[in-house]
Amino acid sequence: MTDLYDLALLRLRLDGQRLTTGRQLILKTLEDVGEPVTIPMILQHQPKLAQSSVYRNLAVLEHAGLVSKISMGDEHAHYELGEEVTNHHHHHMVCRGCGKVKDVTLPDAVERSLDKALRAVADRDGFELQMHRLDLVGR
Repeated sequence: MTDLYDLALLRLRLDGQRLTTGRQLILKTLEDVGEPVTIPMILQHQPKLAQSSVYRNLAVLEHAGLVSKISMGDEHAHYELGEEVTNHHHHHMVCRGCGKVKDVTLPDAVERSLDKALRAVADRDGFELQMHRLDLVGR
């Protein structure tokens, strides 16, 4: 966790923010759970945190590139450590019925093929592709 805290400290400082106890607890929860979670799930793991504080701190952590938000409309958004933090590129399967979000890692060959196709689409429109995210939505 020290590496995560060191990275968080650096990223937050660059963003003009501090690594508060609440932010540390949120990062610890995301690391411990290891899958996308909702704010109510974070509060189950950290009941001493105020819901409003979790909302605010997640926004700060997301802006600093430490946390990624997976939002699928009206239901609760899910949060996880950002790919730059985990060094693990992946996508998501999202259930429209129950709202569960599951990480999906594609085989390297598929990922390269997808990246090539997406770059071609972006290049065609003069768009500089920096990264991609893929959400599989179903039941």
